Amino acid sequence: MYLQQLQLKQFRNYAEQTVDFCAPKTILVGDNAQGKSNVLEAIELLATLNSHRTHRDRELVQWGQAIAHIQGTVTRDAGPAELGMTFRQKARRTVAVNGQSLRRQLDGLGILNAVQFSSLDLDLVRGGPERRRAWLDGLLVQLEPVYAHVLQQYNRVLRQRNALLRAQAKRLRGEAVTGDRSTPLLPETDANTDNQALWDAQLAVAGARVIRRRSRALTLIAPHAQTWQQQMSNAQEMLQLTYCPNVPLPAEDAETKIPSQEIVQQAFLAAIRAKATAEYHQGMSLVGPHRDDISLEINGQPARQFGSQGQQRTVVLSLKLAELMTVESVIGEPPLLLLDDVLAELDLTRQDRLLSTIQDRFQTVITTTHLGAFDAGWRSGSQVLEVKEGALRSPSLS
Repeated sequence: MYLQQLQLKQFRNYAEQTVDFCAPKTILVGDNAQGKSNVLEAIELLATLNSHRTHRDRELVQWGQAIAHIQGTVTRDAGPAELGMTFRQKARRTVAVNGQSLRRQLDGLGILNAVQFSSLDLDLVRGGPERRRAWLDGLLVQLEPVYAHVLQQYNRVLRQRNALLRAQAKRLRGEAVTGDRSTPLLPETDANTDNQALWDAQLAVAGARVIRRRSRALTLIAPHAQTWQQQMSNAQEMLQLTYCPNVPLPAEDAETKIPSQEIVQQAFLAAIRAKATAEYHQGMSLVGPHRDDISLEINGQPARQFGSQGQQRTVVLSLKLAELMTVESVIGEPPLLLLDDVLAELDLTRQDRLLSTIQDRFQTVITTTHLGAFDAGWRSGSQVLEVKEGALRSPSLS
């Protein structure tokens, strides 16, 4: 897999720019706030349809413009492809493959695979569960693009069910205001009860699909992460990744180690019944994969509370290298690696480990404020582009 060309038009601080990638490694060098990260963001968008920097398309459009456009030309074992995305200030984005606009944007996933590593990824260890869920979901989309549809369906059902629970909670508060305490807290016979049962069942079906896929993905990446953690700690640290679903899972299947869809659904419904009164009062869904977490332990101790800063950075680096290996093993081609100013966050030992692992195995685009972090051998095999005020300067640019 190789990204041959990237075109930007009115995207962030780029008026119009074409980048031809002519080496396995591309170094974007320049001062801060010049546009280095914007290039990586454009590639990330083409690969995942998402940006880790914003959820608002209007922020991607250059100031004073109505639309922005990015396009990438990709070469894969299956053949070349062109990916395009158009963002609008006041309308819905569009996604195109080989010039044809897609009816379902998520169908554009899986054509370009990329693993992003930025300084923000340190929150994988130090941040809350939502950050680790987002990381695992992002990996799953790379491994299995249909997972984006699965997660979208779950979130849609979750929103509908939460709306029903909020309405019930408002009605309950209204009863409390009027002093009518004779009405049962959980009415058993009305239209809402039927609606509740319907949404419970749908949430269990959609949620079980998410849970099983997350569990399967973690079993794939965990051995790679453990290997990297041991290598970078001179076999002193054992990294343990454990999936912690909000729904207690029953005994695992002997072969797959993952309970069947039906078993997870039954466990899901049982958990909903156990939380029914609390959900009714709080007006929100308290059961489901939107409350999952991933436990990260070093030698049996939680990395978040007890890991040193160096250990935490090693964990994140191990996870990212494991992500690369997992994507490559599943899709059969090495993904792109996007490194956004991460060398400054790593000590020399970890820098050397990262750079030696990359070599020419993965097409890499890396940003930096100076070239001193790269030895002469690395620089000689790389394409170096200077970034200044939203423009890339190099003879290799078209």
